[in-house]
Amino acid sequence: MSVVPTVRVQADDFDAKAEIDRLTQGRMDIGAVVTFSGLCRDEGGRLSALELEHYPGMAETEILRIARQATARWPLTGLTVIHRHGKIRPGGNIVLVAAASAHRQAAFEAADFLMDFLKTRAPFWKKEHLRGDTPSGWVEAKTADDRAAERWSHS
Repeated sequence: MSVVPTVRVQADDFDAKAEIDRLTQGRMDIGAVVTFSGLCRDEGGRLSALELEHYPGMAETEILRIARQATARWPLTGLTVIHRHGKIRPGGNIVLVAAASAHRQAAFEAADFLMDFLKTRAPFWKKEHLRGDTPSGWVEAKTADDRAAERWSHS
């Protein structure tokens, strides 16, 4: 059975439990669901909000492309990827990856693979809105994220 990933890019918040329930409802072939929920940090109390911008259509297409790579690479029984855009306050949800499989290893690896892609290649731009009089600024890419993603091209 070919898995069709669910990919959504949205401004609205999401409920991780409801998404897992939707992914697993009525399924007896799922032995593991690995989830990653990315939350907005407050950066030591300095951050008022994190603003995420994207190109509508392009972001969804790119995430779906990599999600399809994950379903081809690992024996998944389901996959959901949700990424928010707009202004997100500290503590708010940013991203959810839920990978389902018969066994845990495939789900762990697929979720890890997707998060590395989302951190390095997904077309999103982050702007920090800081508290007080400190000017807002765009967040630079991190070389550590790029190094982490490189391992998937070697395996």
